[in-house]
This record gives sequence, C-alpha cells and structure tokens, in this order.
Amino acid sequence: MELREFIGRHVATIETLEKEMNLAYWDAAISGTGEDFKRYSELQLRLEKVYTSKEDFAFVKRIKKSGKLQDDHLARMVDLLYLRYLGNQIDSTLLQRIVDLSTKVENKFNIFRAKYDGKEISTNEVYEILRKENDSEKRRKIWEANKRVGPIVLTDMMELVTLRNEAARQLGFDNYYTMSLTLAEQSEDELVRIFAELEELTRKPFLKLKGELDESLSKRYGIRPQQIRPWHYHDPYFQEAPQTDKIDLDLFYRGKDPVEIAKHFYDSIGMTVDDILARSDLYEKEGKNPHAFCTDMDRKGDVRILANMKDNNYWMETILHELGHGVYDKYIDPSLPYILRTYPHICMTEASAMYFSRFSHDPAWMRAALGLDEDKAQKIAPKIQEFLRLKQLIFARWCQTMYHFERGMYKNPNQDLNKLWWDIVERFQFVKRPEGRNEPDWATKIHIVSSPVYYHNYMLGELIASQLHHYVKTKVLDGTEREVSICSNRSVGRYFLEVVYKPGDTLPWDKHVERITGEPLTARYFVEQFVEERN
Repeated sequence: MELREFIGRHVATIETLEKEMNLAYWDAAISGTGEDFKRYSELQLRLEKVYTSKEDFAFVKRIKKSGKLQDDHLARMVDLLYLRYLGNQIDSTLLQRIVDLSTKVENKFNIFRAKYDGKEISTNEVYEILRKENDSEKRRKIWEANKRVGPIVLTDMMELVTLRNEAARQLGFDNYYTMSLTLAEQSEDELVRIFAELEELTRKPFLKLKGELDESLSKRYGIRPQQIRPWHYHDPYFQEAPQTDKIDLDLFYRGKDPVEIAKHFYDSIGMTVDDILARSDLYEKEGKNPHAFCTDMDRKGDVRILANMKDNNYWMETILHELGHGVYDKYIDPSLPYILRTYPHICMTEASAMYFSRFSHDPAWMRAALGLDEDKAQKIAPKIQEFLRLKQLIFARWCQTMYHFERGMYKNPNQDLNKLWWDIVERFQFVKRPEGRNEPDWATKIHIVSSPVYYHNYMLGELIASQLHHYVKTKVLDGTEREVSICSNRSVGRYFLEVVYKPGDTLPWDKHVERITGEPLTARYFVEQFVEERN
C-alpha cells in the first residue's frame, strides 16, 4: 500500500509535466525560436528535478532491495523508477547546466542552414544536390557547407561532454557512456560482443559491395575509384546507400503522395493512423526542424509526427518508419499503469519503425501498395535485393562509426577528437578522410547532442526487425520461402498489436524480444536477410 500510494503521487506529479514538456518541444521543433526552446528547457529541468529527490530515491531503493514485491507490475515499476532516480542523483546546478546547454546546442542545429552559391539551403536541398550533382568540385563545396555547423557548436559540445562525464562520476560511474548503458538496462560487455560479431560478419561483404559502388560512382564523376572522397556519396555521412544507375527507387514514388500510401497500408493491416497524421506537421517550414521524428505527448493517444515530406523513396521510407513508432505508442494497452504505458526500450520502437520502413523498397509490398504490375515487380526484385544488401551493410558499418566514436569520446574526451573521428570512419566505413582537413566533423551529427549514447540502438533495432521479419514469415504467414506482401494481412497486424505492442514496458527489452519471437536476440536473421548473397 505504501508503494502504491507513492506511485500514485509520483504519477500525479510527472504526468502533466511530461505532457507540457513534450508539447513545448513540439512547438520548438516547428518554430525554431529561442523562446520556445527556452520553455522546453525549463520544463525538462522541472521534470528532471523530480527525480533528484534523495528521500524518494531512498524509499524506492529500500523497496527494491527488500525483494518482497509479489506483484509483477509493481516490481517492474520499482526497477524503472530506481534507474530513473539513480540517473538524477547529481548536483542540481550541474543538472541545470546540462539541460540548458543541450537545449542551446540543439537549437543551433535546428536553425542552421548551409550556405551555397550565396544563399541558404535546407537539409532536403543538400541531400538533393548530393544525389544528383555530377561535378566533384560542386559536391565538395556543398558537403563542406553542410559541415560548417561543426565549428558553430564545437565549444558547447565539448563542454556538454565534460558536464555529462562529471555527472556520471558523481554517481560512481567511470564515464557518461557506461552510465547511460546501465541506466538503459544494457550491458556494455554484451554490446561490445554484438558489435564485434557484426564487424566480423559484415567486413568482407561490405568491402566487396563498396568496391563495386566506388567503381560505379567514379565512372559517373569521371574520376578514378581511388579519388572517391566523402562528398562523392549521396549523404554527408555515407550512412545511406547511394542511388546507382542500376535502379532509381525515387521513380516509383515521384508524383505520388507517400503519406496517403502509408495511411492506406497501415489501415489495411488493422492499424488506423488517421488520428496520428491529423495531429502531425508533415511539410517544410522556415525555422522548422529539417529532420523527422515521432512523439507521444501523453501516453493517452496524442501521438504526432514531424516530417518534411517529398515525393521520393527517402520520405516514403521515413513516413513508414515514423508511423512504425506511432502505432507502437498508440496501441500499448491503455489499462496499464502510466509508468508501464510505453515501449520497453528505445530499440524496441526502433525495431517496429525499421520493420515497416523496409517495405518502401520491397517488391511484393510495392506491387500491392503502388499497383506495380507483376512483370515489373519481378524484373526489379534482384536489383532491389542488391540495393538492400548495400543499404543495410552501409548502415551497419556507419553504426559502427557512431558506436565506437561515442564510446571513445566519453572515455577520453581530451584526445584529438577530429583525428579519432576520421580514424574510425576509415577503419569501419573505408572512406578516405579529406587531405589536410582538421575540422570537428564529428560535431555535425545532432544525435551526439539530442540523443547521446543512442545510436547503437538503431543497429539493435535492425537486428530485432530482422528477427521479427523471420518470425512473421515463418510463424504468422505460411512459412514458405517466397516473399509475400503483408498488405491487407490482418493476421500480421494482430501479431504486432496484441503480441508486440500491447504489453508495453512490462518486461525488460531483451526478455520482451524473447517473448515475442520465441528466442533471444541474435544477429543471425539480419545476416540471413541482408548479408548473405542469394543465388
């Protein structure tokens, strides 16, 4: 009874605060104004201060150590509260500095626009130029223009890393990286093992495909493969597969509305998303965050997406991805206690988003969702499979860069981080650093500020998505080797709604993976799906 009363008081305190904070961030992401970001920062700090209470932490710790809880939901809530309070048992002045500084830097990212040919251009325009421009010198200039956000945020970024490490040491951890994993119920040793296994499994296939890609790109640009540099790829970080002359997926979406396509698809499997889309902000505006995200405002159904939609494959994939987050949030059992009415871990909602986003380049799905004729679908299937291998291998190696860089940065922030960044890029992505360049290119990645020690969860999400794909294919569908579209398949929708989403955060994420797929997380299905060549 004592615990139930404590949780009741606690939820009454944080529920309104969390909603106000989420709404403030939404407003700030759309407007880009300093005033809106200031309000978000103030609310975030008020929420974090709830968890700085030493008296409350002592109570939760006492209950946890007693081991007497018989109710599974109460025991789970105590575990989650313990970790949340533990992460905030730091000096309140330090906490405020971290919150204020991270908000300040994120605002700088949101309002930054690259300058090219004397005018400011959006992130969408940067990517468009990198996809289409054939002149190497122009590509270099736009790549460098996009990187100029690095020096703008560098000083604040370095201070933020220092403050985060100081907070971790106050709690008895060696550094912020180790602390973050512990608070997220993740094992650093297990993460090291998984990424070492992935590095080994993907190195040779990646080198082979990258060699073929570089050969193709060098012909397009009229240079030798040895002259390929970072700006010759189709995004600023070589985290996505460039479009090649073999297949241009944008052609299938040009002149179509990706939002309507996504809405009809989700509806067809029993997931209504009209309400999510109605609350969303989907198109470009001045000052607006140029990327995309999904957010649950209140754990009561107010789920929204921010995007900057265009009629191409990137944004088709993105809206499927963000709605994959959205349906997870929406369809968690509403009768669960507030604390459990969310996903078990960020990697689980990423898995849902990635599972659905992959359909934007799945021939069976494209046939059903786009009305692609059978002959055309069969003709492009081998090319798409080749593209997907390249896409997933590129992303897997990019995740290695982010994982190793953040881990190295927090363990030793005083080293030459510019050099560390390019050492890691060359080691895992095999991309040559620009000659004579000594700029904070690492500081241009907003995730290091807005989502620290997060990027490895994208890779875990990919692994879980492949495990879900295997389970759906062998257990929910007919189990044959042929690819079957899940469009209009309500049994697939029911599996996700009832088995994956509904339980919320009633189990730790690794146990939930085992519950929904019948086995612990393994890289085997990702390798089978994307790394191994098919005859």
